[in-house]
Amino acid sequence: MSTGESPFEWTETGLRVRYAETDQMGIVYYANFLVWFEIGRTDFCRQHGFAYREMEQQDGLYIIVAEARCRYKAPARYDDEILVRTCLRGARKRVLVFGYEVYRQTDGQMLAEGETVHVITDRDGRPRALPDKYREMFLAGVKARSGLGG
Repeated sequence: MSTGESPFEWTETGLRVRYAETDQMGIVYYANFLVWFEIGRTDFCRQHGFAYREMEQQDGLYIIVAEARCRYKAPARYDDEILVRTCLRGARKRVLVFGYEVYRQTDGQMLAEGETVHVITDRDGRPRALPDKYREMFLAGVKARSGLGG
């Protein structure tokens, strides 16, 4: 459903809109798109070799949301099958930036696009550097697509 080539590796997560996610008019309540971004981000991490929980338990590190943006393009409705596409747009020492696209699967209509910015912290909320093992997992897809090494 992408409109063109991108240097990013996108992961895809399929969902169906539940009744509880809609308002009285049967349209998805806007904040649910942020929940879907989180689902896509969690799947992105799993597809790149780790789960948040492992990072928390093994390294005492957390990926906290510092900023979120969502641009709505078209409404999603009850029982729509949607596709959440997620990519890593940037990875710095202490910051990760994820991008998202949400599509209705039946007609390919883009419903929303957005971005979240995350800071790596310890248990006390102090910023920390992302360990190399996680950085490499995140960047593997970007390197594979772009031909970058090391």
